[in-house]
Amino acid sequence: MSNFSVFSGDVLVGYSSLEAADAPMGVAWGEFRPLPTYKSIQSACIANHSDQSSLLLSVRTEVGSVIPCAGVSILDCSVAAGTALIELNVLGIPYPDFAELFPQHVAAYENRFKPSTGA
Repeated sequence: MSNFSVFSGDVLVGYSSLEAADAPMGVAWGEFRPLPTYKSIQSACIANHSDQSSLLLSVRTEVGSVIPCAGVSILDCSVAAGTALIELNVLGIPYPDFAELFPQHVAAYENRFKPSTGA
């Protein structure tokens, strides 16, 4: 599984594998693994889950290409929930980009509709 870099402007703030997805919607999400630089935006992520556009969040592939999308958000409920789990969401990734970046998610979605061959 790929490791994606998360940026706030030009500052690398963490990573995610984007291990889950809704392929038809072009949405991928996963555990956000913050770096120490995340502290500079953490309070904004905790305070505002609905509009984080001022943080200039972007996600890049392992080769440094920015993933085209409608938006990126960090859902940080770590303080309220008393856990270190923070979620990264990447919304509105267009096709064919989504299929190229996440073939495993597309395959998993398509497999849901294949007839079972049970005995």
